[in-house]
Amino acid sequence: MSEQSSQLNQGPPAGRVDPAEASVAQLVRQMSEDSSRLIRSEIRLAQAEMSAKAKDVGVGIGGFSAAGLLAFFGIGVLLAAAVLGLATLLPAWLAAVIVGVALLVIAGIVALVARRKITEATPPVPERTVETVKTDVREIKESARS
Repeated sequence: MSEQSSQLNQGPPAGRVDPAEASVAQLVRQMSEDSSRLIRSEIRLAQAEMSAKAKDVGVGIGGFSAAGLLAFFGIGVLLAAAVLGLATLLPAWLAAVIVGVALLVIAGIVALVARRKITEATPPVPERTVETVKTDVREIKESARS
């Protein structure tokens, strides 16, 4: 006898009602229990999956932090090299001033661009959504009047 046919002949699992012999109320209760069990299982699966993803994100953030720190030091070394390179043509103090002024100009440009982006984004309200909701409310009011 195959495993499938032996399972079929054994009847329903313990605590379960044979659908052929069950009343509608028993079947509805069983369906409700099965649905609840399925939903709980899906929630546990989602929690486990999100926990694993959160761990991966944490590792990724740590990697980005390390990369940012190394890039910061690399930029410092390149700036020192720029000063030393200019110092072969100019006095060292003047080379340092030129590199410093160039950095301040670049920082100012970046700050202006960032400020413009922030003013475009504020206030942080989903303007299109607010407009569509207002339109929907207006249409509902008009349809309620007629």
